[in-house]
Amino acid sequence: MKLARAEHVFIVSFDGGKPGVMQQSNMPTLQGLLKEGAGTWAARTVFPSITLVSHTSMLTGVQPAKHKIDWNDWKPEKGVVGVPTVFAVATKAKKTTALFAGKEKFAHLYQPKTLNAFAVPEYSAKTVAQTAATYLQENRPNLCFVHFADSDGAGHSKGWGSPEQIEAFGNEDKALKVLLEAIRKAGIQSRSAIILTADHGGHEKTHGTASDEDMLIPWIAWGAGIRRGATLTLPISTCDTAATALELLGIPIPADWDGKPVYEALA
Repeated sequence: MKLARAEHVFIVSFDGGKPGVMQQSNMPTLQGLLKEGAGTWAARTVFPSITLVSHTSMLTGVQPAKHKIDWNDWKPEKGVVGVPTVFAVATKAKKTTALFAGKEKFAHLYQPKTLNAFAVPEYSAKTVAQTAATYLQENRPNLCFVHFADSDGAGHSKGWGSPEQIEAFGNEDKALKVLLEAIRKAGIQSRSAIILTADHGGHEKTHGTASDEDMLIPWIAWGAGIRRGATLTLPISTCDTAATALELLGIPIPADWDGKPVYEALA
């Protein structure tokens, strides 16, 4: 086992998190973590830039050609992803894991015996955050993923960059604050690292193309094992998120992963 930089890693994904729109939104909690941590607004997701495909790459460390999730809805007949998730790797290393999401399709990432907790309480980021906060205060998982869906829903219904989407990002920032407060109350803040990112951007009322509007995403890290006040300049892929989480926890990264730890962000 490698030396761990953190005992707890939290990955938070803002669905449809287009950097230009997030920067226009009222997100003081996220901006505070960016100022104190390491980050960039120019990381890239995978193609096609759609929710389930992108999140699968984020949480398996491999490109779509390897994980073979090429659909974007909850299709129970297709079963779960066929390559190990970051939760499977962490579980094998005797770490505890949890996943809280706003969309049912995340069940495609729920491999048997790899998650100590899995919940899709409802679409609302407020409810997802409250559910996750209650769990993490009581159980203090080593690896936890939290998904906020509101911003994507607002983008599809009202448009990327619309007042409604900007409001949704603001509400998700409040949900992020709930998570941070739970981490503090659990007494693990000094031993925790947080990665804030997204699955894709968007344009008009859609996404999925190879354009920068759809492909660019934020990637922000804060906390234990993370550099302070660092602007990241090297290329970052969403596949690197899972690898960075394992590196922070001191767990070896699978050799066949496409993602690599974002060493530029690490202290």
